Amino acid sequence: MTETKSMSHIHVLVECALMVALGTVLMMVTLFKAPNGGSVTLLSMLPFVLVSFRHGTKWGLLTGFACALMQMLTGWATPLSGTVLAYFGMIMLDYVLAFTLLGTANVFAKPFKNRMLGIGVGTAAVCLIRFCCSFVSGFLIWDSLALSGWGAVTFSFSYNIAYMLPETILTTVAAVILYKVAPRLFGSEA
Repeated sequence: MTETKSMSHIHVLVECALMVALGTVLMMVTLFKAPNGGSVTLLSMLPFVLVSFRHGTKWGLLTGFACALMQMLTGWATPLSGTVLAYFGMIMLDYVLAFTLLGTANVFAKPFKNRMLGIGVGTAAVCLIRFCCSFVSGFLIWDSLALSGWGAVTFSFSYNIAYMLPETILTTVAAVILYKVAPRLFGSEA
């Protein structure tokens, strides 16, 4: 590896670390906090989506995984059942998959010739993936929280959509606006 290529990788790594820090700080600025986990934040997913658009899926996944680790450290919760399988499921669904897969936004944007449309679709798609992870976790692991008379699936959908829909809308609109005013922040179509 040449020194220039090495410096380029260091530059991207430092940028990704800064995005993890920014995303972690933004996660702490909550606009709405659901009683049993989950919240609408001040665009906390945007830095991870931005990395995917700027540097591609590999860096996006790496940054999303680092975000997942930070989320586990700063927002740890325990499953009510307390089983090893429930802990593993919670870690995988609520943290590792939910946040790592934010780094795939660029994959969903690539098919679109219109870059701004691709950014909107890519951002919304990864937010939907995060919702799906929380939804599945909700009815598989957190089913004991379901309100009486509600099935676990219905409760999980209703509970998770209540915070993920506003979070998705805010993040997608912000990504599109940011692209419109500062397209250079989104880098090439890596």
